[in-house]
Amino acid sequence: MTQRITWTFLVLTSVLLVLAVVPLAVSLTARERVAYRDNQRAATRVIAAAAEEHLSDNKPPTVLNQELDAAARAGDCASVYDASGRLVAGTPCTAAQGEEAEELVEDVLAGHEPEPPENEGRLLAAEPAGEVRRPAGAVVLARSADPLDARIAAIWGWSAALGVAGLAASMLLSVRLARWVSRPLSTLDASARHLGEGALDERAEVEAGPPEVRRLAATFNTMAARTEALVHGHRAVIADVSHQLRTPLAALRLRLDVLAAGAEPDTAVELAAAQEEITRLSRMVDGLLAVARAEQATPRPAAVRVDEVVTERVAAWSPVAEEHGVRLTAVPEGPALSVALGAGHLEQILDNLIANAVEAAESGGSITLGHGTVRGRARVFVRDDGPGMTDKAKAVAFRRFGNPEARGTGLGLAIVHRLVTVNGGTARLEDTPGGGLTVVLDLPLWAEDGHAQGGT
Repeated sequence: MTQRITWTFLVLTSVLLVLAVVPLAVSLTARERVAYRDNQRAATRVIAAAAEEHLSDNKPPTVLNQELDAAARAGDCASVYDASGRLVAGTPCTAAQGEEAEELVEDVLAGHEPEPPENEGRLLAAEPAGEVRRPAGAVVLARSADPLDARIAAIWGWSAALGVAGLAASMLLSVRLARWVSRPLSTLDASARHLGEGALDERAEVEAGPPEVRRLAATFNTMAARTEALVHGHRAVIADVSHQLRTPLAALRLRLDVLAAGAEPDTAVELAAAQEEITRLSRMVDGLLAVARAEQATPRPAAVRVDEVVTERVAAWSPVAEEHGVRLTAVPEGPALSVALGAGHLEQILDNLIANAVEAAESGGSITLGHGTVRGRARVFVRDDGPGMTDKAKAVAFRRFGNPEARGTGLGLAIVHRLVTVNGGTARLEDTPGGGLTVVLDLPLWAEDGHAQGGT
């Protein structure tokens, strides 16, 4: 594609330059020739006027000689002929004499306007001394054609330089344009190939290229996210199993409560341990059910005010954070903005992230929520100063039960990842400077036309 666009631009530019620059150079050349000839004829007429005073009025040749000396100093050659065609005066240079000069004199004395020829690199011009029909003589002036040739060469040189500069600019522009268009398409093609080869987490870059290519990349990312969810979700099985397990778990807990009420102390301790395991299993089943619901979600995007949701969630979780000795604050890093998310998704995302952060943070620690815009996307982050995660744990943290270091069910980040990706966003984990973990979410902005910018 790059070569096709480049060659198309070059051919088009070459045609335009030929149609514009060549006629312009031809026109300037013709004007330069005419101007040079007119200047030469004007100089010839000046000498002819002085020659008329000498030939017709029999005045001394003083003025004529002065004009001939001036012509010689200017590098011209001039010769003055009387009415019979006899040479009567001239400059030391003899270029204005000879057969061609004599032919011009005959034409001028006959009342004709001759066609000036070129003699040994000099242009000849002839003018009558006196009236055209009854001239008292004729003047022939020979001037070097080198200045004219130099000006014409300069015209064509500048024209050629302009053409080369135009071609170079066209090549540079076409290459940049072709790369601007083709590079994102090549990247998108590679991402599609990797997705087809089984890399379901492959995503295309959406920050480069024309708007149409960026929208195509965003649509591809949405398709890839949904494909990944379809392959890895098993959402129907998980939802059914989780829902069916809740009822027998509740019945088992009731039976254990009844047994513990009348059991011996030693037996009661064992039953209490069993109840704790039942409680943990219930939380796990609830988490699996939440994951299944998140995987089943196909949201209809709506405008969600990030600053309002962040403020609400901080207010709702502050009492819980205070019970754990943790300070929860919101620090916006930009103006108020709206993102394109499914209804209630941002609240659920922040609830899971804050719950994980509160559980991970130690007493006296802090949790910070912030938001802003980065490269046309909304950025939301939740930062804590807890123990953080190892690189191995971060690599699998978004998978169900993937993090062996998780204190809870290990499903919170899986729910977050699912809700973020299904809405066309991305989520990643970073180390907090000084210790801790930061969850960074890049979400599509809500556009004026009711669609997501760079998202779904």
